[in-house]
Amino acid sequence: MSDKAVLAYSGGLDTSVAIKWLKERYNLKVITLTADIGGDSNLEAIRQKALDIGAIKALVVDAKETFIKSFVFPALQTDALYEGQYPLATALGRPLIAQLLVATAKKEGATIVAHGCTGKGNDQVRFDVSIAALAPELKVIAPAREWNMTREQTIAYAQEHNIPVPATTASPYSVDENLWGRSIECGALEDPWSEPPKDVFAWTKSLEETPGQPSYVEIGFEKGIPLSLDDEKLDGVTLVQRIHELAGEHGIGRIDHVENRLVGIKSREVYEAPAATVLLKAHQALEDLVLTKEQLRFKAKVASEYADLIYNGLWFTGLRQDLAAYVESSQRYVTGIVKVKLYKGNCQIVGRKSPYSLYNFSLATYDKGDVFDQSASPGFIHIWGLPVRTQARVQPAKPPE
Repeated sequence: MSDKAVLAYSGGLDTSVAIKWLKERYNLKVITLTADIGGDSNLEAIRQKALDIGAIKALVVDAKETFIKSFVFPALQTDALYEGQYPLATALGRPLIAQLLVATAKKEGATIVAHGCTGKGNDQVRFDVSIAALAPELKVIAPAREWNMTREQTIAYAQEHNIPVPATTASPYSVDENLWGRSIECGALEDPWSEPPKDVFAWTKSLEETPGQPSYVEIGFEKGIPLSLDDEKLDGVTLVQRIHELAGEHGIGRIDHVENRLVGIKSREVYEAPAATVLLKAHQALEDLVLTKEQLRFKAKVASEYADLIYNGLWFTGLRQDLAAYVESSQRYVTGIVKVKLYKGNCQIVGRKSPYSLYNFSLATYDKGDVFDQSASPGFIHIWGLPVRTQARVQPAKPPE
């Protein structure tokens, strides 16, 4: 009697080939698990393809709400951007999929879980480490990491075994999509000097095709969570989808990034993240209004560390939970409305307001109504500059040569 394995299944090249390969190599009965976190809309076709290839059972789980509520929005509250550019869409989806894999394996009585990651990418680490944190007794198999085939060889294997896959040697892109973003790699994108071909983009219009007039949206936040769009309260999934469509229409959210992978190599990555781009910028603008300078500075450090933890596959760790507790505390007064202008690839903050705003017009204005006591400034400057004057008397600054 052969063992059962639960395979994280996207319907793409590597996971489609993996169904056949796991049966041939390990004599495993394969159960596929497809997590719906806002990627491919034709989920029934993906499920049927898994069965046609040889899976004994094909499961599809609607995890969009969990993804947004428990993974995306906590990262948004943190302002998590890896290396200041990547909003971590794929990286946020992996721990959720790992969690679903573990739950399914326990329910189905499987002792093995599998995924389609290669041996040189980040996702293998995210899956393996997350699964180890949640269920260390499970064995993990990564077929693409074991078979060590090139992409062309994998395509040839699929053709040899009559496995339908979306990738061809003419269009070899590897794509991952969810509600928070879309990542594209391989093919022509591996040359960092070459401009990304038009066909890699699916969610965002080129600037030449965007509307000639801007759009304005008002995003309402409560404790750092977006809850409304133009005064209409929306659930998280719907709100993200609405902003995604509008921002993509204006060409917002294209990212071309040479990033440092966890495994030690540089990789040219292209992303589309319309909703993430708008919401992250709006959230930061509201924080600028309600948090002190010291809070903002420290939170930026936390955001960088938090983003690294997500990118490096360490979601289910004590440190991530500790940082999340700080972030939750920092969001107590991040409530208000941000007005955003969308136009020709740009997301511009044009207004913000909050009942907890630290902006005081009477202190900020230079016109009538100014209550700032300028007579206090000389004394402040005297005390503030005391260390500088003390050092200058005994340690004169070296003049430039």
